[in-house]
Amino acid sequence: MDAAHGILPIDEHIEEVPGPDGKKIRHRGIYLLPNLFTTAALFSGFYAIVSAMDGNFANASIAIFVAMVLDGLDGRVARMTNTQSAFGAEFDSLSDMVAFGVAPALVVFSWALADLGKVGWVFSFIYLAGAALRLARFNTHIGDETEDKRFFTGLASPSAAGLVAGMVWALSDFGIDGGDISFLVGVLTALAGLLMVSNVRYYSFKDLDLKGRVPFFVILLVVLVFAIISTDPSRILWFIFIAYTVSGPIQALWRWRTKQKVTPEA
Repeated sequence: MDAAHGILPIDEHIEEVPGPDGKKIRHRGIYLLPNLFTTAALFSGFYAIVSAMDGNFANASIAIFVAMVLDGLDGRVARMTNTQSAFGAEFDSLSDMVAFGVAPALVVFSWALADLGKVGWVFSFIYLAGAALRLARFNTHIGDETEDKRFFTGLASPSAAGLVAGMVWALSDFGIDGGDISFLVGVLTALAGLLMVSNVRYYSFKDLDLKGRVPFFVILLVVLVFAIISTDPSRILWFIFIAYTVSGPIQALWRWRTKQKVTPEA
């Protein structure tokens, strides 16, 4: 048995988790189901990079959106099946860095920013660094009971990736060459990176009850939304992410104006 264990190419993962009595329990191995979704999201990010290198920018953008769907599923599957683990959390974070950090930065650079030379590098790197810092800040707040779960601090990396990838996908469908509007694309890309590390709060939708019963017409609304998106997915999805991106600064401005009105009265 020891000899067989010694020739394994990769050591067995052992993780300690707190038990019911407060003592640490050692678990060997990893949970397969949620990590399958995470691996699929990682592959989608890698596929987006390869497609961008081949000049297939629409396919690259679609792959990033597929990664967003898979990223949303892995966490929910882990919670529904009670298969959360520290390994899964770290793996998910690394997958997010590739799919929502590296992939969008390289896709938008290949599509438009390469024509700007070093300035294009700067725009892409601002986005990439913003994604890395956003994920690091999010990981440090995991388990913080004082954190308001209803809001994200800063634009979430999947939403920023949807903004950038949606821009590439929609404008490519319009027949617009990224090089013709490279500076504008660079500014929007850098802005997405800065919003990720900002203190602007965004609604997280985590307080929505997806397990409870809802009126019958709700499922009809869901079908209608899918039907509308299917008519022109690239432009409609990009518009949705633009609206979500500007919702944070608009709400912040509204709260600031409300505070300014209340202060003199007080």
